[in-house]
Amino acid sequence: MTYSAHDVAAELRRRRPRLGTKKLHKLLYYCQGHHLAAVGAPLFDESIGAWDMGPVVDTLWAAEKKGLAEAAPATLDEAALNTVGFVLSRYGALTGDDLETKTHAEPPWRLADAVRRPGESAPIHPQWMHDYFAGDLADVAAAMLIAVHGPDTEDTPDELRAWAARGA
Repeated sequence: MTYSAHDVAAELRRRRPRLGTKKLHKLLYYCQGHHLAAVGAPLFDESIGAWDMGPVVDTLWAAEKKGLAEAAPATLDEAALNTVGFVLSRYGALTGDDLETKTHAEPPWRLADAVRRPGESAPIHPQWMHDYFAGDLADVAAAMLIAVHGPDTEDTPDELRAWAARGA
């Protein structure tokens, strides 16, 4: 199931109540990338842009800056919650500035940055994110499987994708 970035942001903020805007957007980028790689589908519908300060979900940032009210967030399914949990366990201790530096060194942001004008944004294509994060899939799959099934699991990444696609 695909959610909105607002839904995923609400879950990130629920787990980290004082989450700053910069860090939120970088964590959304990591949620999207890891979910694309592990499940083969996006976690949320909105596009992510390469901005001067790293990846940003353009429409969410604009809506929140204008104070536009969003509908109550949807409840995420287990696969989405596992992605959020994994991302927070892996990147949650980093600051927004740390995450900016990290994302600037990664291919998805660098590819988009190569075609953008200073002060503007350029789209970070989901395929770039998938390809980059899929290289990290073994670690992601292992962590997600341990969280769901315990440390003695022998599921493969393909089995994880099938399980997550079912929304188990």
